[in-house]
Amino acid sequence: MIDTAFLITAFVTMFVVIDPLGMAPLFVALTQGMTRQRRRAIAVRSCTTGFLVLLAFAAFGEKLLGFVGISMPAFRVAGGILLFITALDMLFERRTKRREDTSEDHGDDPSIFPLAIPLIAGPGAIASVILLTGQQPGIAGLGIVAAITLAVLLVVLMLFLASGLLERALGKTGITVVTRLLGMLLAALSVQFVLDGLRAFSFYEGLG
Repeated sequence: MIDTAFLITAFVTMFVVIDPLGMAPLFVALTQGMTRQRRRAIAVRSCTTGFLVLLAFAAFGEKLLGFVGISMPAFRVAGGILLFITALDMLFERRTKRREDTSEDHGDDPSIFPLAIPLIAGPGAIASVILLTGQQPGIAGLGIVAAITLAVLLVVLMLFLASGLLERALGKTGITVVTRLLGMLLAALSVQFVLDGLRAFSFYEGLG
């Protein structure tokens, strides 16, 4: 029998960690100036990739990282550094300049990085699916966690597909302002990832 309390807790946890509402304006900033078709393809690819990554960690958990000798604190630090690089690009319009220097077919594709990893399937989401699967071991528990994760990512996808309306509402100036603000928030978030990773590493070292 499915535990209703677990379903609610798991959904709320994944929804808060992935933050679909916060991802929508970020998607607009990262795909600014792209066609509707390309934006749709990036939305589908990023959500699909993010789901597959989270499903892999839900199924194999820390063993997957341990197999290649990577700890969760190290993953947090690496994700934070990569996210900080993206934040710098948003703050100083480096992404915009690169798009102007390249054709649309060969321009930047943010679907895998940073959208799928580490924004959708980031350290927080990965840690969450590992924890939730541990609370409900077995194939049934894995199926429940996978279904909840898929439901949250469908919300993300719907908001991504509606991002064109948000872009038109904000206008070019509004998008520029939002991009700068999100760049600052991403920079702070990336530093928090690094600090959390270092704090966890110090904790494990203390136990050792």
